[in-house]
Amino acid sequence: MVEVQTDELYGGELKRKGREFKFIKWEVHDGQARLTLNRPPHNYLDGEMLTEIAIAIETLHDVPDVKVILLRAAKESKSFCGGVFIPEYTNQRVFQMLDAFARVYSSTLAVGKPLIVVVEGPAHGGGCELAAFGDMVIATPKAEFSQPEIKKLGMFPPFATSIFPHTIGPKRAMEMLLTGEPLKAEEARTLGLVNRVVPESEVDAVVEKLMGQIVQNSAPVLALAKRTIYEGLGMSLLNALKHSQDVFLNELYKLEDSQEGLRALSEKRRPQWKNR
Repeated sequence: MVEVQTDELYGGELKRKGREFKFIKWEVHDGQARLTLNRPPHNYLDGEMLTEIAIAIETLHDVPDVKVILLRAAKESKSFCGGVFIPEYTNQRVFQMLDAFARVYSSTLAVGKPLIVVVEGPAHGGGCELAAFGDMVIATPKAEFSQPEIKKLGMFPPFATSIFPHTIGPKRAMEMLLTGEPLKAEEARTLGLVNRVVPESEVDAVVEKLMGQIVQNSAPVLALAKRTIYEGLGMSLLNALKHSQDVFLNELYKLEDSQEGLRALSEKRRPQWKNR
């Protein structure tokens, strides 16, 4: 795969923001964007690295040719992500670090493209929260998920306390966050934090197949489906049903691709998406 310069793809967006990537790698190929944490061995996070991740994802917001995003650690890493650098918790830096972390989370929700996270080693603290931002998580048996802040720092993880009750349920979230004890990959899958646990020898093939399935679909339909799922999480079941119907009738049904899908079905042919 050839690495593509982001300023060639996005009209110098990074340069206009005054940023260059230092701690991540960024590739775009065949409708897929691949973001690699490139701060081995443990890919510790700070405000600068988090901002790079957020900017990379934000640049894809209005790029219809890209339909799926992959986030994983560089192959030479010993961890997916070991968490946040301790100096980031100082009074002088903690506000900026939290703002940058929140920007990453907001960008994953707003981008409208499925985010697949691959975890092949420990994901601790902020690294566990970063993995949980994924719409789908693929793990290997070496993966481990933990939020040890309460026993190591005397703090609680602000994003995990909000996300994990929805992801794994309030009681297991209580246990995980109040004890700081880690979850092995298979346990994380059972709880719903992970979609699949795949042998190391098969993970690349599984990820390629999943991404290949996603890129065959219409970009705006993918975006609407993802948005509707997340918006429904904060509603009652009845309100979520009403909201989904509203999106279906007033947004989805008006897309050219939705009408093309109906025509293709009636004409017994493969649809030709225009991504609009």
